Parts: sequence; C-alpha cells; structure tokens
Amino acid sequence: MSAANQLRAEDFDYDLPPERIAQRPAAQRTDAKLLVAPRGLSTFEHHRYAALPELVRGDELFVLNDTRVVPARLYGNKPTGGRVELLVMSEELGRPGLVRVMGRASKAIREGMRILIGSHTLTIEEVVGGGVYLVRLPESAGPLWGFLEAMGELPLPPYITRDAGPDAEDLARYQTVFAAHPGSVAAPTAGLHFTTELLKGLTARGCDVAHVTLHVGPGTFLPVRSDSLDGHEMHAERYALSEAACSQITSAKRDGRRVVAVGTTVTRTLEGAMAEKNVLTPGEGHTRLFIRPGFDFKIVDELLTNFHLPRSTLLMLVSALLGRERTLAAYAEALKTGYRFYSYGDGMWAR
Repeated sequence: MSAANQLRAEDFDYDLPPERIAQRPAAQRTDAKLLVAPRGLSTFEHHRYAALPELVRGDELFVLNDTRVVPARLYGNKPTGGRVELLVMSEELGRPGLVRVMGRASKAIREGMRILIGSHTLTIEEVVGGGVYLVRLPESAGPLWGFLEAMGELPLPPYITRDAGPDAEDLARYQTVFAAHPGSVAAPTAGLHFTTELLKGLTARGCDVAHVTLHVGPGTFLPVRSDSLDGHEMHAERYALSEAACSQITSAKRDGRRVVAVGTTVTRTLEGAMAEKNVLTPGEGHTRLFIRPGFDFKIVDELLTNFHLPRSTLLMLVSALLGRERTLAAYAEALKTGYRFYSYGDGMWAR
C-alpha cells in the first residue's frame, strides 16, 4: 500500500482559533492577502490579490467558475405550525417538479408531509436519508430559480454568523463578479477576490481567462467523518464545459502553458471531466471525484484557493497538488502571519 493510501482524516487536521474565521470580506475584493507557496521550496511569499498581475509569468491560463449562488435557503411551516428549514440542492434529473433538498425541523420530516412557504404548499415526496429529501413543488411555484428568487434566502455558510440573516453586503460580496449561471448553494470562494480590473490586468500581461461552470453543493462544507479516506463518499456536483473553454485549455496544455485553477471547484471540474472521458469535451456531467494525495493531475498545474476547514476534502485536494506537509506548513504560516480563513478570508497560490 502506498504512503498516500495510508493517510487518514486526522492527518489533515489543524487547530484554528474561532476568531480567525472571517465574518466579513476584505474592504475591497483585491485587498485580500495572498500567500504564495511555490512547490519545491521551503519559503513563502506574502502579497495582496491586487499584486497578482505582477506575479504571473505572463502566459498562464486562469480558469474561473462562473456559477451563480442562488437564494437556496427556504423557511416554512408544517400545517401544525412547526418550523421547517430547507436548503435546495438541485432539481431532480428526469423527474420534473421534484427538487432535492436538505431539511431540518424540530420533529422528523416524513414522506407525505406538507410544508407551507408563503402561499405555496410543498410536499415531501421521498425521504432519501441523511437529512436529504425529494420535495414536489406546486405548479403555483413556477420555475425553480424564480421561486427561489422570490421566496429564498442567500445560504451563507454555517461558520458565518448573522443575527438577522444575510445583509446587503453579503448579497453583493458572496457572489463573484463574473457569476452567470444560477445553481450553487455556496460561492466558489477563490473567485470572490477577482474584479473586472484585476482580470484586465492579467490579460494585459499576456494571460488568458477561461470559464467553466460547477454548481457547488452543500457537501462542500462537510468534513471527512470516517477515519479512513476510503470510507468517505463524495457529494455529486453538476458541471458544464463549453466548447470555447475546452479549446482554450487544450491549447494551453499543448503549448506548455500553465493552467491555473481558480478554486477547488474548477479543479474538480477539469480533473473530473478528464477522469471520466480521458479527454476534455464540451458538455455537462456530474463529478464525485475525490482528489487526495497520490492523485495524478492531468490538467491543473497551479491552484488559487482559500484556506479550508480541517479534515475537509478541499484541504485534501490542495494537499494532492502541493503536498500534505507543504500545505500544512502554509496553513501554519498563514496562522502565524494573520491571515483570515474560510469563505470571506484570504487565499493562497499553490504554484
């Protein structure tokens, strides 16, 4: 058995003081700190995202996730008055009118139960298990995204606390400036640091930018609870690759240019598509790819990403690219030098 296969969840643990979890974004998107961790070296560099155009080689291809966060959290009541909270995950493929949700209530949610949200009555069609349910929307709800825009709330991560729910700053900042395709219940946080001006600065230096889409599911926040990594089941996430993006990425690899994934979601999209078909082709799909140390990257050369939860699959993904010891050393450096963690926090560049 290889050393990578012997790794356990505890090997990706670290201590994070609660006060280091960012509750608010940086004043400006590009004000966020950027820790640069070159592979093969023991030193780190400290910058701001605003300096990114000055740090590039000048021929990189930056790949962004253009998914859009939807107001996927719904609050409703049972006919008896009991409170119910639903987090919409996705429409159920091949089953019109059914929506997959995570649900929470004071008492058990059962098949056939009706939930009142505004003037609409939703019905629990099936108990999937693990707090997941299939819910039937009434015809009065109309298309899902329109229903959520009218009735839903922005689903901030559980570690961002708001007494009165998301505020105006959250509505503006928990969304990338290039968000285009609705479907995520969480932001692709590495992209939150980018502005139109920063992207123009990168292209002015000779870099290219491509867009892919992966709709982030609630499983992105789940730690690995089994001690063995083999015992963890990844959540499925939907992705889409355009013909233009496939062409840009294929050309970059052919020409020996560095492909920089802006975020773990981009990494899972590109490597998941390659693992499925062994070639990048336009189209849609689902990925459950668990990227961990020992993984053989086919597309991604470098990674821009935020600092992730202990024992999370996202931390394991970063470790697969940068190396576990080097990654944990970068996290220790970030803690020592005042970086802020998680969705609204600072970032690092594994290169």
